[in-house]
Amino acid sequence: MGSREEIVAAAAKVMREQGYAHATTKAIARAAGYSEALLYKHFKDKTEIFTSVLTERLPALGTTLDELMSSAADTPLVENLARLARITLSFYLESFPIAVSLFSSRELLATHRDRVMSRAGGPDVPLVRLSAYLGEEVRLGRVREDADLDAAASLLLGACFQYAFLASFEDREPSAEELDQWAKRLAGTLVVAVTP
Repeated sequence: MGSREEIVAAAAKVMREQGYAHATTKAIARAAGYSEALLYKHFKDKTEIFTSVLTERLPALGTTLDELMSSAADTPLVENLARLARITLSFYLESFPIAVSLFSSRELLATHRDRVMSRAGGPDVPLVRLSAYLGEEVRLGRVREDADLDAAASLLLGACFQYAFLASFEDREPSAEELDQWAKRLAGTLVVAVTP
């Protein structure tokens, strides 16, 4: 593993333990075993490190959405949605402890929001992409033409986020089996609401 990957891995660990607001570049460098100067050879700032943690170290939500768009017809709708829900649950469970400290300061949140939005990587991206995937399912005839795709996408992602919030609040790490079952329940419920 090269220095960049080690820095991202160390950043994920530090951010999980201390939250984004308290995870300094100095602490990240120390955890990675490198100088702070080396961090800045790989990353512009802490926001770029944070974005790298979300895209490289956490469950691949974006990749799953890409795969669903390109191969929607190959698998039943309920299985696609269960897979997506399972990845989303894992993503939120991993990212929630990291991201929650962004909300501890309006200034910190505003700064982070401006930087992330300038890179077209805001938290709305999974919602937009899931809605687009559901549009593909409409084209395939597996989702009703009159279904509210934005609402359906919001229901799935929102339910996953709520689950992660409660698990984090309770300081509980759900088992893989529990996550699988919950993902299947979410998918099954959504399919009933949107199918012809």
